[in-house]
Amino acid sequence: MIERILPTGAVAVHTADDADDAYPQEAALVARAVPKRQREFAAARWCARRALAGIGHPAGPILTGPHNEPLWPDGVVGSLTHCAGYRAAAVARAGEIVSLGIDAEPHLALPEGVLEAVTRPEELPALAELGAAHPDVHWGKVLFSAKESVYKAWFPLQRRKLGFQDAALRFDPQERTFRVAPAPVGPVDGGELLTRMRGRFLVDGGLLVTSVVVED
Repeated sequence: MIERILPTGAVAVHTADDADDAYPQEAALVARAVPKRQREFAAARWCARRALAGIGHPAGPILTGPHNEPLWPDGVVGSLTHCAGYRAAAVARAGEIVSLGIDAEPHLALPEGVLEAVTRPEELPALAELGAAHPDVHWGKVLFSAKESVYKAWFPLQRRKLGFQDAALRFDPQERTFRVAPAPVGPVDGGELLTRMRGRFLVDGGLLVTSVVVED
């Protein structure tokens, strides 16, 4: 499903299954985690290795950096995601795509109180309009997932955190796309990067996926 919202040049692999065939170096990273987390971790990397093969990279361990970000081979950009019943990875050659981020979530309403924590005040009226026009979509969850994808594309380039309140999104429900802009009050350094991001989303059955791409 994630491949339907990625550009040419990106390779994605997904699975609904867990895995337990992680490299020893990978398994060590989640040795203290609960078994469910260990299986999800392994499954996402199983997807990543197959996606990397699609752009000509041999299999190998995919470790994590100090902020728990995946460490990709030289010359590769990529992103991982997992949620209930879905694990996926997307990769591309760095010469073709500058950065990318993906996220998958169950298509359910956000828990009470979360919407206000992840949404800027100026985004709320637009979400209400979208909800009135397209009540079959949980727009708060779409925004949450989209901002997760924004962060995953942002961090490898800026190497610092981006809060939910630091970016504002505007959705086009017909095109299933969204635009990213810096927060209008107190924009973060690197705001120009946010304006270069292009996002897409897709709701299919009980699953929601989003992607963000930074291209030259």
